[in-house]
Amino acid sequence: MDLIDLVMPKMGESIMEATVLKWHKKPGDAVQQDETVLEIATDKVDTEVPSNAEGIIEEIFFKENDVVAIGSVIARIRQAGQSQNAESSQALPGKIAEKTLIDQTPTPTDQKRSIQTSSASVNRFYSPLVMNIASSEGISMTEMERIPGTGTENRVTKRDILDYLHNRTSGVSRSEIDSLKPTVTPEIERTFIKTVDRVDSPILKIEPGANVEIIEMDRMRKLIAKHMVDSVHISPHVTSFTEADVTNLVLWRERVKNGFEKREGTKLTFTPLFIEAIIRCIKNYPLINSSLDGDRIIVKKDINIGMAAALPTGNLIVPVIKNADQLNLTGLARQVNTLADNARNNKLKPEDIQNGTFTLTNVGTFGSLMGTPIINQPQVAILAVGAIKKRPVVIETAQGDSIAIRHMMYLSMSYDHRIVDGSLGATFLTSVARELENFDSDRQF
Repeated sequence: MDLIDLVMPKMGESIMEATVLKWHKKPGDAVQQDETVLEIATDKVDTEVPSNAEGIIEEIFFKENDVVAIGSVIARIRQAGQSQNAESSQALPGKIAEKTLIDQTPTPTDQKRSIQTSSASVNRFYSPLVMNIASSEGISMTEMERIPGTGTENRVTKRDILDYLHNRTSGVSRSEIDSLKPTVTPEIERTFIKTVDRVDSPILKIEPGANVEIIEMDRMRKLIAKHMVDSVHISPHVTSFTEADVTNLVLWRERVKNGFEKREGTKLTFTPLFIEAIIRCIKNYPLINSSLDGDRIIVKKDINIGMAAALPTGNLIVPVIKNADQLNLTGLARQVNTLADNARNNKLKPEDIQNGTFTLTNVGTFGSLMGTPIINQPQVAILAVGAIKKRPVVIETAQGDSIAIRHMMYLSMSYDHRIVDGSLGATFLTSVARELENFDSDRQF
């Protein structure tokens, strides 16, 4: 093959797009296989994209700061030793470099087909999803050109073509429907919901001379905000709470942590102990380890535990411990510490945040007693553990009740009520608490 496509890599189940941060190569530059071509960023991680072939950068289809769909062709590499004239006729129109695909993640083949079609149709771009709908409904390209577009640069979106099909069937034109809509002033439009797909925060009017400081969100904070809002829109959240007496666990860890670090070369934190309990309970309640695909429930056989970790910027990221159920305590401790260190030092790779099936977040790290976490899509549950505090607690024994000072911790779990009902959610959460309470204080590490 003369030309090699370099595509935007997939970096997680719920990640559908990435931002081009910086190009390290430009057209005409030589590149070695696995040499860095560009830097990209998602709401989870910044990373480098290496070359998948040795040769010359033939074309670059996106600019810095462009948002690009996963799977899109972002550059084309001419293999070393090939003639430039031989493949020049196959090059994609440079105009496409200015397009951002957002309707559906396209394959390189589909993207190439849609781009060529758009060039033949007065340079108007149609995404693979829109083209597939048009093809299945028998809409000609001439008819497509008459469909009003509401997307960027008047692009026809999925909603536009579906509205057109509905109106064509009912005999009502789009312009007739628009004429029935109430008049909306620009001020009102900026303040309230603009589309069914995106909700904008109300515009806060800042009076001249107001005693305020305005801070622009950084790129990651903007993406996290969108991810959180999307999750709340997708999943009906329910949160259950319980508490656990973790005295045995705390005293055991305090007793063995120095010896553990000396023998294993890594610290023993509470996190791997919490993950151990979660894994045992997931095996008893596998529906917690699932995702929803339309009307289908996908139960995951692999148990991949995500753990919220702080970045140097203060933002949170969720690296994933793959096949956590196959690791012993030492293995879990090593994974937890390695991923946490890589997060703090911005050394996480895209694969480190992929394919999580259940998430643990330790809000107690920041001093909180409990929290109501937001589900990390496309998972169906997330468990939060609060700060461990000494409190007087009533102890029930066969000889009678007594009051003792115990190490207590609140646990909370948010879950998707479409799949996990209150009975399953509360039962799973209580089971995790009981696992922690029944910790074997005589165990060996």
